[in-house]
Amino acid sequence: MGAHKIRMQMKRERENAQRRFRRQKQRNVLASPGIHDLIVVLDNLKPSYNIGKIFRSAQAFGAKEVHLVGIDFFDPAPGMGAFKAVPAIFHDDFDACHTMISAKGYTPVILEPAKGGSLMDSALPQKSAFVFGHEEFGISFDPTAYKGMKRLAIPQYGAVQSLNVSIAASIVMYEYAKQHGDHQINSGSYPGQARTKEVL
Repeated sequence: MGAHKIRMQMKRERENAQRRFRRQKQRNVLASPGIHDLIVVLDNLKPSYNIGKIFRSAQAFGAKEVHLVGIDFFDPAPGMGAFKAVPAIFHDDFDACHTMISAKGYTPVILEPAKGGSLMDSALPQKSAFVFGHEEFGISFDPTAYKGMKRLAIPQYGAVQSLNVSIAASIVMYEYAKQHGDHQINSGSYPGQARTKEVL
C-alpha cells in the first residue's frame, strides 16, 4: 500500500472515529453516575484507544464521573459503548477541573511510582478523584501547587517500572471498589481479608 493510500485510510479512520465520538457524546447527557464516590480524571491523554478503555473500566467499577482535561475528541470504540453510560465532564485545563472536584469534596490522587505510597497499603478516601496523565509526558500541572494532592504508586516487581495508563486506571479502580464497594453486587462477597492500612 502506497503512502498516499495509507494517509487516506488514516483520514477515513479518524473521520469515522469523530462521528462515533459526536454520536456517543450526544447520548452521554443521559448517562447515570455509578454507585461509587469515585471520579476518574484524564489529563491530556492521547485521543487513542486508552480513553475508551478507561471509560469501560469506569463503567465496570461504578465510577461516578470521568473528567477529561484538554481532550476534545477521542475514539470511543474501544469502550464498547461505555462513553454513553458514564457521565463525562470536559475541562480546558486542570485548574478548572480541580476547582470543580474540590467543590464536590473530592481528594485528588496522582500516581507517582518513585514517590507515592503503596496503593494497596493505603486507605483510599471515600471521595477519591484519581488523576491519570499523558502516556508520555505525565500530568500537565505542578502537584505542589494544589493543596491536598495525594501521591500513590502501584507496586511493581519487574525491571520496567511502567504500566499502560488504561491498565493502571483499572488497577486503581479495582482497589477502590475493593475498599469501598458493595461486594454483594454481581460477584458475591469479596473473599479477601481486611488489612491494616496507612491512612492517606
